[in-house]
Amino acid sequence: MFVVEQTGYVRNLASGPAGTPIFLDVHTRTQCCGERGLLGLAFHPGFESNGKLYVNYTRAADGATIIDEYRVTSNPNNVDENATRRQILSISQPYPNHNGGGIAFGPDGFLYIGMGDGGDANDPQERAQDVNSLLGKMLRIDVNGTSTGKQYRVPSSNPYVGKPGLDEIWAVGLRNPWRWSFDRITGDLWIGDVGQGDWEEVDRSTKASGGGRGLNYGWDVMEGSHCFEPMSNCSRSGKTLPLTEYAHIDGNCSITGGYVYRGNRYALLRGGYFYGDFCSGRIWAVWATAGGPVTGTQLLDTDLNITSFGESEGGELYVVAQNGDIRQLIELTR
Repeated sequence: MFVVEQTGYVRNLASGPAGTPIFLDVHTRTQCCGERGLLGLAFHPGFESNGKLYVNYTRAADGATIIDEYRVTSNPNNVDENATRRQILSISQPYPNHNGGGIAFGPDGFLYIGMGDGGDANDPQERAQDVNSLLGKMLRIDVNGTSTGKQYRVPSSNPYVGKPGLDEIWAVGLRNPWRWSFDRITGDLWIGDVGQGDWEEVDRSTKASGGGRGLNYGWDVMEGSHCFEPMSNCSRSGKTLPLTEYAHIDGNCSITGGYVYRGNRYALLRGGYFYGDFCSGRIWAVWATAGGPVTGTQLLDTDLNITSFGESEGGELYVVAQNGDIRQLIELTR
């Protein structure tokens, strides 16, 4: 099990909590903290043979989002970051918040990158709806090759290839996707998108319907399923509404997206998508097969500032807190 620390370290917990050796150290490259730092890690689908992994971090020099490739070499438990580093992508960030940060390989083998709208309040430069900006988007690239002037290729099936808009874009209209994941069984894309001042949302895009290809999740025309700009009579045309949302009441303030539970230890949890709130510590679930829109079922009211969720190799779920706690989500029987 690997743990990503915002300050710029990836730790390998294989030897148990007493060990926590450093697997990758990029702290000198990383600007932390607030909403900046080392924010994402993804192992290549062929890691067992090629040793490649990818990280998303905030560059110390200027605050830009950086996607780097690294490789394990003779020592599989440690990465020589100076010897194996290859910068894949750099994206300028106008403000210190809404960095997004999640990266993951999809069921198609391509690398997906969740980008926030660049920050400040109200998306002042309308980047999330601007197809000529990589901010406020879900991106999709092929890291298994290069192209002219780029350390990656753009899949020809991306929705803006051959039409106005940046070719890397997969979907638009996101504010700050924190966090997002793929269902390891169905391949469906789940996004917890942080709201402005009133609503938090969960977006689900099924693999069968295209996995989010070319979708517009609405920000900043909409916050959740509600008009934002303008505050009434906004255009919902072409917008994909969330599967579920919750309001900023009783201490709720910022969603942390999770995973669909596909483990084998707890039958009652199987098929539920779990997500939480950073401020209130509450954890909810919706069925992965739910129609929509639906109301999430609150399962827990914790004292944690929930920063992320994680999966074990076998599909068990973990909750990550800002104080450094990692707790397993389990089924309690009476």
